[in-house]
Amino acid sequence: MTPAARIASVCDILDRILDGAPTEAALINWTRGNRFAGSGDRAAIRDLVFDAMRCQRSYAVAGGAATGRGLMLGHCRAQGIDPATIFTSERFAPARLTETEAEAFAKAPMPEGNDALDCPDWLAPMLKDSLKGDFDPVMQALQRRAPVFLRVNLARVTRPEAVAALAREGVVAEPSNLASSALEVTENPRKIHLTQAYMTGLVELQDSASQAMIESLPLTAGARVLDYCAGGGGKALALAARAKIDIFAHDIAPERMQDIPARAARAGRRIQMVEPGAIDGLFDLVVVDAPCSGSGTWRRAPEAKWRLTPERLMKMTQIQRDILEKAAQFVAPGGTLAYMTCSLLDVENADQTSDFAAAEGWEKISERRLTPLDGGDGFYGCTLRRLSDAV
Repeated sequence: MTPAARIASVCDILDRILDGAPTEAALINWTRGNRFAGSGDRAAIRDLVFDAMRCQRSYAVAGGAATGRGLMLGHCRAQGIDPATIFTSERFAPARLTETEAEAFAKAPMPEGNDALDCPDWLAPMLKDSLKGDFDPVMQALQRRAPVFLRVNLARVTRPEAVAALAREGVVAEPSNLASSALEVTENPRKIHLTQAYMTGLVELQDSASQAMIESLPLTAGARVLDYCAGGGGKALALAARAKIDIFAHDIAPERMQDIPARAARAGRRIQMVEPGAIDGLFDLVVVDAPCSGSGTWRRAPEAKWRLTPERLMKMTQIQRDILEKAAQFVAPGGTLAYMTCSLLDVENADQTSDFAAAEGWEKISERRLTPLDGGDGFYGCTLRRLSDAV
């Protein structure tokens, strides 16, 4: 496919997304209807779609319209591409600009303020309050593609050995400073799933900020550990790689955990699955990776930024508090409750843990926030200890 043909396809996909279709579903539907497209074309189109979603607001302003064509015109302006070389009406290329489009594009201003930062207006005050002087640079970082990180299974291989194993199969990676197990992939990230290092459990895909939070948790051999919101099991696997522990994975939606047994077997670790309502006993460490706005991961899931509403955020904070209260029941005396989110907002982070500690008789032991300026996703982690009168 020519560059112009790719952009024509992206215009159509973006229109579907702007009409409400999930990004992944829109991409899959396009692929099924265009089986002639090679892997290189599919990858390039995917990248263009996600670039446009990350910069949806600024591209719409610069392109003169909040449509698929408008976003691609904004992309052309941002990249210094003459739209006349793309919108040509030639075979498979987008149609030439209409008079209305051409006039709107000619008059379109350069984005400023929240437009330039691709920040929803209603969220800007909360993000500014949470990020302080980092607001502008963090929002700018969220406009760019996220790095690809791997977690090295240090129970089986060293980080240099993992780097060498990946390099033998064409994947170039280098150590990340955020965690001792983290590697940043700098070349051929799309080959990771095909490498022996991945297929044999020497490495797993996991953001470096998430790894850093897990690495900071108190953990001793023989501990009983509960991953209360386990999802796909990434954190449970990371904990299991740190020490010989009895680790249990639980999720309110058990279907999310369906890949854990295979991933654990590949990694050479055992994770016990727990159905909702079947948690038995108390634990030395209970990890709560709570559902959240995902604002720290908007580079990877930009659609979430534009579909978040004040009502959804309020409901999310209520869910987080409910989960904290339920998970706290399973912490043994003297044990630790670890609360985490991939959010940048204090209302989901420090405010939640402070309110919980004050009302429930717990105390904060440690607290840490990472932003994309640190290299990985935005992430928050807090450890709390039960006070004696709360037992």
